[in-house]
Amino acid sequence: MTTPPLTAEQARTIDRAVDDLVRGEAAWAACGLAERRELLQRVRAATVAHAREWVRAAAAYKRLPEDSPLVGEEWITGPYPVLTSLAALTASIEALEAGRSPVDGFPLGRAPGGRVSVRVLPHGVWDRLLLNGFSAEVWMPPGVTEEEVRDRAGLALLHPAGTGGVGAVLGAGNITSIPILDVLYELYANNRVVALKLNPVTDGLLDVFGKVLAPLTELGAVRVLTGAAGAGSYLVHHPKVGHVHLTGSVETHDAIVFGTGEEGAARKRAGTPLLAKPVTSELGGVSPTIVVPGDWSEADLRYQAEHLATQKLHNGGYNCVASQVVVLSSAWRQKEQFLAHLRQALGDAPVRPAYYPGSDTRVERAVGAYPGALRLDGGRVLLTGLDPADPGPALTAEYFGPVLAVLELPGDARQFLDEAVATANGRMAGTLGVNLIAHPRTIDSLGSALDRAIAELRYGTVALNAWTGAGYLTATATWGAHPGHTVDDVQSGIGVVHNALLLDGPERTVVRGPFRPAPRALLPLRHGKPALSPKPPWFVTHRTAATMGRLLVDFAAAPRWTALPRIFASALRG
Repeated sequence: MTTPPLTAEQARTIDRAVDDLVRGEAAWAACGLAERRELLQRVRAATVAHAREWVRAAAAYKRLPEDSPLVGEEWITGPYPVLTSLAALTASIEALEAGRSPVDGFPLGRAPGGRVSVRVLPHGVWDRLLLNGFSAEVWMPPGVTEEEVRDRAGLALLHPAGTGGVGAVLGAGNITSIPILDVLYELYANNRVVALKLNPVTDGLLDVFGKVLAPLTELGAVRVLTGAAGAGSYLVHHPKVGHVHLTGSVETHDAIVFGTGEEGAARKRAGTPLLAKPVTSELGGVSPTIVVPGDWSEADLRYQAEHLATQKLHNGGYNCVASQVVVLSSAWRQKEQFLAHLRQALGDAPVRPAYYPGSDTRVERAVGAYPGALRLDGGRVLLTGLDPADPGPALTAEYFGPVLAVLELPGDARQFLDEAVATANGRMAGTLGVNLIAHPRTIDSLGSALDRAIAELRYGTVALNAWTGAGYLTATATWGAHPGHTVDDVQSGIGVVHNALLLDGPERTVVRGPFRPAPRALLPLRHGKPALSPKPPWFVTHRTAATMGRLLVDFAAAPRWTALPRIFASALRG
């Protein structure tokens, strides 16, 4: 489909917006910490006031019925992480105002390879109650000291008057909190005023986003724009825009940075970008899930199959961190049982429309590459029988849709884990997130070998018995690719976002969760550490996800003891 050309009026709209931001930069520079904190509180109030409108608009463009439990995804990945991020950023500013570091009160520890770790979850009584059994750490690169972590936390807020010009943010079209969180990070971590250009898929959110961001637009620090690819191109090449941040695919990134067609490919080979200004990004990949063999009960097999189906099918599969390749041991005696449960879970998950542009084409491309592809109910596809020596495009092309591949590698738990780590690092596209699933007894038997594997995995978020999406939802965690990529080999992107502690140069986030949900997880002698968390509300099979999402947003707006009984009751019914 041909992209309509940019009209003269659209160009003038963008010019006016950028000129407004050039003037607004002075107003932003004049805002001290107290003023910036107060702006966060106003954005928070606007988010609370318009949360229902936000969710309705998101469900409308994703074509979800109002009574579907899947609407819970829109609460939990829309207003909810925005509210928690606003609260965490506010706390960081309060620490700086008091002469403290934002990391004060967050335990610092040691991770493999001489790394300093910052435990960001749980933090406080609410985390311990609502996310019992889950934890998250941010690992700093080797060689960074605890003193450096404390002293450098705060980023641009350490010098708020030193603004960084006008930044363009090209918003995502899938998870609706992404554009707002990216705007906040540009403003508060990088001190740039922001022109946010919405993905055309999300144009229905323009009105509610305008209301949520109103305190910042009234100051002149933010402008929200719409338009197709031509508008985005005009914006990022605007001479008064000094930095670009985008969320999308590698193909979109390369088209913006190098151009399209053979000329763009030639520029990429020559290392001569068409867009000669700094670009940060959060892009996708195949996001593998490594299932370490062990001795599982039938309930374990069924639950973890649902877990994996969620990692694939959450938001219809249109997630940058959706799992695309399941890595299993060919020697696991329960492999066929697990695959049977996985097929069942994929087929039984709620059916939903393929709302994201190009989905059907990408699914058909996957089916065409694998003659043995299994079509399941709801348009899902399972690819099995991949040749480890030549596994094909499932490991190198992000399908961004309901396609899941299974790759079998040899060996017992220890041998298999070594091979799986090497395969994930060396043969799979992208470094955004990787999941590991392992029984507590297997974790105990692996000991330090598992810790080494987590350290060796070159991914921005590593999740053990959890989905990396839980890292996205943790405001104080970091979100982005593993560091070290460049624009000509961008993989899953450059830089991080979220990071509400404003840590300087973090390496990765490591998330851990309970292998089993409560009440089975309350049996510590047989199943590892006890945990109170039932099935997480982001599971696609959660029966009360819509209610849970609404209750969690209400709680994030005003944390209080009296709200907990309804949350716990809904969680248990799910």
